[in-house]
Amino acid sequence: MATAATKLLLIDRVPGINRVPNSYIRPEADRPNLTEVEASDASTIPLIDLQGLFGPNRDDIIRQIGKACRRDGFFQIKNHGIPEEVVQAIMNIAGEFFRLPESERLKNYSDDPSKSTRLSTSFNIKTEKVSNWRDFLRLHCYPLEEYMHEWPTNPPSFR
Repeated sequence: MATAATKLLLIDRVPGINRVPNSYIRPEADRPNLTEVEASDASTIPLIDLQGLFGPNRDDIIRQIGKACRRDGFFQIKNHGIPEEVVQAIMNIAGEFFRLPESERLKNYSDDPSKSTRLSTSFNIKTEKVSNWRDFLRLHCYPLEEYMHEWPTNPPSFR
């Protein structure tokens, strides 16, 4: 288990710090220059409706996704088919996981970026010079039967 001086996850460090640690501060040369950033409104984010993905509009929807990837590098979707209750249940279970004691959460911790299921605070701690201000739990999900056995067993509702 990590000691107070070697906390692995950000969530466990935050209560004991009163300033951003240097290991999370990017050099000015690596930061975005906000005077060069163009402001845009939300209407410029591509919004792709997946409603007809498995119907006659499939080719058009796939073209929209390709165009958004090439032009913008990201997009937003609607009508993805996941019920709101399922999304909320997943968010609740994730919250339960991150509220577990540190010793329980760290059973899922790994520095290995190739692991399909891992808790970490960085993409590759061994190579990054500056860490990102985040903790994450990465889970591969498809096909479910190939990955679910790797998922956390606590909280019990997780699987």
